[in-house]
Amino acid sequence: MQDVFIYLALSGVLTVLLWTPYILARLFVWGLPTFLNNYPDGFPANQPEPPLWAQRAHRAHLNMVETMPAFIAVVLAAALLETGSGAAVAEWAAVFFYARVLHAIVYIAGVPYLRTPVYLVSWAAILMIGAEVLL
Repeated sequence: MQDVFIYLALSGVLTVLLWTPYILARLFVWGLPTFLNNYPDGFPANQPEPPLWAQRAHRAHLNMVETMPAFIAVVLAAALLETGSGAAVAEWAAVFFYARVLHAIVYIAGVPYLRTPVYLVSWAAILMIGAEVLL
């Protein structure tokens, strides 16, 4: 079960790090004084337009933030209830993590036709961990 928690921790770190690209883009687009002053004049209605890749990076981060609670819930349930196969849960936790890394790369790079299938792999991993707990 230790591997499960390693992938849980890695996923948490990934969630925190995914804000970095779009925040750095904001720093360069807004400039250091405006960035340190919190918001440009007229924010949010009027703000410098970030590059498209930075907008995708922001959405990739938000998507990970939205997905993490479900992942955390099934991993903790599997650990606390000690149901199902610990090895299977660890494998699905690894699938989730690597799918989310790939999702971020594909999303930020704007690779066509891959974002949704990669996301669905991570979604399926959550469901499989849940099935290990419930069945």
